Amino acid sequence: MSTVERPRPDLSHTDQTSADQADPGPVELHARNVAFDWDDVPLHWIPGHPVASNFISVLNLLLPEGERWFVQTYNEALPLVADEELASRMRGFIGQEAMHAEAHDHVLWEFLDHHGIDPRPYQLQMEWVFRRVLGPATSGPPQARHKHLIERLWLIAALEHYTAVLGDFALNNNWIETGAHPTMADLFMWHGAEEVEHRAVAHDVAAYFGDSYLRRGRAMLAVLPMLLFLIQRGYRFIMKQDTSVSYNYIQKKWQFHRGVRANVLPPLRSIVFSTFSYFRPGFRPEQIGSTAQAVAYLAKSPAARNAA
Repeated sequence: MSTVERPRPDLSHTDQTSADQADPGPVELHARNVAFDWDDVPLHWIPGHPVASNFISVLNLLLPEGERWFVQTYNEALPLVADEELASRMRGFIGQEAMHAEAHDHVLWEFLDHHGIDPRPYQLQMEWVFRRVLGPATSGPPQARHKHLIERLWLIAALEHYTAVLGDFALNNNWIETGAHPTMADLFMWHGAEEVEHRAVAHDVAAYFGDSYLRRGRAMLAVLPMLLFLIQRGYRFIMKQDTSVSYNYIQKKWQFHRGVRANVLPPLRSIVFSTFSYFRPGFRPEQIGSTAQAVAYLAKSPAARNAA
């Protein structure tokens, strides 16, 4: 379970009555064909917090290729699943992740590139990581390729643990109270709500193919340093191109901690500490966040309502 100590959800962006209801149980997963208008969104979309704005915007660099990799891997695994209920959840997961990749891909060119942050060098690196390093095995005996698929499914399960933690943060932060631009806030809150909504799928799929505590732990030990490295690399990439701020190292650290205290940034230590819950033998992804809160936000998200 996430170790972030957070305030109660704010009524301005979640329906308190719905969020306080008992967990609704399994929900039918489906993609929401959302669209966002980035024309008037400033680079520093959280007023007074340029470092926090840029740090959160790093996810737009990282997510498109990562989520396309999720979709590719699940499309490879889906024909091998005989459990129709799990297969249905996988199809919902695939649809949602494909929509996430498309939405964040638009941000690269209509938001970051528009504001003078050229995403191309970082995107080429992400393509190399997710298409070459983590891509499907195309040679070797079938048994080895199947084992490679299982290892990738556990890597996705580990990554989905962190996206659920971050999704829970997106639904319980102070962006709205701080005056964040509603379009960017809605992008991450819609995405975060869907991550909470489907947070158990990746774990259940990996367990279906090969339930192994060793595989689970090995995947997590590989994913955490990789994720922190890519986020920090992306943050430095954006800050180097953002000529509107000229903070030195100490000032950047101060601004980051200021964002954490204002609850517009998640504490990195809380993300790291959330790893310990994943190693508990009885861990279930449903212990992170609230399905009721996620569904309540999706019911009133401007982008999701437009899609409906």
